[in-house]
Amino acid sequence: MWAYVIRRILAVVPVMATVAVVVFLILHLNPDDPAAIIAGDNATATDIENIRRQLGLDRPVYIQFFEWVGRLIGGDLGSSIFLDRPVLHLILERVEPTLALAISTTVFSVVLALPLGVVAAWKAGTWIDQTIMAVAVLAFSFPVFLIGYGLVQGLALEMELLPVQGFVSIGEDPGAFLAHLVLPTIALGLVYTALLARMTRSTVLEILNEDYIRTARAKGLANGRVLIIHALKNAAVPIVTTIGVGIALLIGGVVVTESVFAIPGIGRLTIDAVLHRDYPVIQGVILTVSGFYVLINLAIDLAYTVLDPRIRY
Repeated sequence: MWAYVIRRILAVVPVMATVAVVVFLILHLNPDDPAAIIAGDNATATDIENIRRQLGLDRPVYIQFFEWVGRLIGGDLGSSIFLDRPVLHLILERVEPTLALAISTTVFSVVLALPLGVVAAWKAGTWIDQTIMAVAVLAFSFPVFLIGYGLVQGLALEMELLPVQGFVSIGEDPGAFLAHLVLPTIALGLVYTALLARMTRSTVLEILNEDYIRTARAKGLANGRVLIIHALKNAAVPIVTTIGVGIALLIGGVVVTESVFAIPGIGRLTIDAVLHRDYPVIQGVILTVSGFYVLINLAIDLAYTVLDPRIRY
């Protein structure tokens, strides 16, 4: 087991190294000149050259790369071109809304999808199964922004049950914090729920056809015990993998969801940086999100040591 854990941890190093190289090349392979963007439209060639010299862009690429990596190791992600603030500070200011939305969406989806998937597998071929899968396919087919606008129109504007947009920190008002998360969580969570419910059904249905399940039923065990103790437990590995893969969908969906609901998270920061061609911010966000995604996948791999006895022993 420990050999497996060490291998998985060491595998993170080349992955993050590759991400760092790609992120660095985003700035240097882009046809736009960062120095010209900073200088503005009325800048002279001398002004642009001076800015290039200040940023170190006139030095060889490999020297710039190693200097950039050295700053990364020290926790320096650079400074925003337009906001003139450290990128790390900008990201830290936006972490709470994005993290809160990601956690609430994951909890919402898992709590809803697992029972639906298990029931669909248990009632395979019946109208219950067909209804659940039809709804799942429908939910997976709708774009997140369309679901979001529909929820805003129905629950916020017409029924006035929930806030339309914005975000309130949990430290300021826990009630408002939860109220502002409801609509974006549902909008983003429906797609994730559909994916997870379909995977749960497929995995549990496959396990329900195993010999040991038929043996358990022949012994007179209750359906609930067979489903939860035997079927769902043995389906945990692919389901946990799907949860991890679904987090990648959340990362992409957060950008759209935060725009629809005006949530000041990392997604909004990314859009603003792209619109202003603020390359240091784009680089910092990509590195942060990639690191988060790699750590999530590492956590899932390490969870296999508990869920999969072939690895444990």
